[in-house]
Amino acid sequence: MSNIVLQLSTEIQNQIKTFYASSTVERNAPGVIFAAKLSDTAITMYKSGKVMFQGIGATREASRWGEVPSKAPTSTSTTISSIKTKGDKLPANFASMSVIGSDETGTGDYFGPVTVAAVFVPKDKIELIQELGVKDSKMLNDQIMRKIAPDIMSVCSYSILTLRNEKYNAIQEKGYSQGKIKAMLHNQALKNVLEKISPEKPEYILIDQFAERDTYYKHIQKEKEIVTENVLFSTKAEQLHVAVAAASILARFAFLKEMDRLAGIVGFDLQKGASGKVDQMAAKIWLTRGEKTLKSLSKWHFANTEKARKLVEQKRK
Repeated sequence: MSNIVLQLSTEIQNQIKTFYASSTVERNAPGVIFAAKLSDTAITMYKSGKVMFQGIGATREASRWGEVPSKAPTSTSTTISSIKTKGDKLPANFASMSVIGSDETGTGDYFGPVTVAAVFVPKDKIELIQELGVKDSKMLNDQIMRKIAPDIMSVCSYSILTLRNEKYNAIQEKGYSQGKIKAMLHNQALKNVLEKISPEKPEYILIDQFAERDTYYKHIQKEKEIVTENVLFSTKAEQLHVAVAAASILARFAFLKEMDRLAGIVGFDLQKGASGKVDQMAAKIWLTRGEKTLKSLSKWHFANTEKARKLVEQKRK
């Protein structure tokens, strides 16, 4: 096994720092608190308590500090075939291929941005990404995704795009549909990752499908550069390749980070989604901070705006 990840106690982490002190190297990747480089092994420690051992001597070094897990079976085409999806038919053994995955979040939330992420997971890092805890984000809570995201960013090439509400509203008011906005962001994120890994290329690109192929490309037909080579679309894509699962986590991580920033502006956490609770919170912000501030925090074209307006009018009577 060339990549091993152990979750270790603070005490053992301190022992590792002492043991490898003479081999310490500088690592500025997100979440990294210690790194060492041996002739055949790289050791990386994260704030989350995970310690990653990479290289020919990974098993030897990891065994010094904890029980080395047996090799986890990689997802197979048989498993994929049992998942009911809509979209393109994927090649056999797709889950074990080198893939760029892309996904987005925030599109159904009144407050907060739309975020899109793309991640390249080469076949030799699939097992490592799985060991880091990457799986369908619907199976993970926000706290866990906050911890996993820096690990993903430290080992994979990625792109994260955050469309804040001021710009989202300006684009939407020009007549851009949310589908067009998402397509443009996905295309840009994929271009960014392809540039980062060039001249290497993925075997495939998988987009978590939010529109039919023809509709997606119609949305971006006027873009200068359009990613088309080996692009596949599928619903439930997070379950089909770990690259999309990783992208979903990074997109959520970026969304949460922006929500933290917005919470700092109003002085409290903003309600996610678009429920009646959101209407009440929007009305509160409107009354205390004004319409301009609320618009800067929200997707103004959502029905929540008119519902909040009515609540404001009732309270002002």
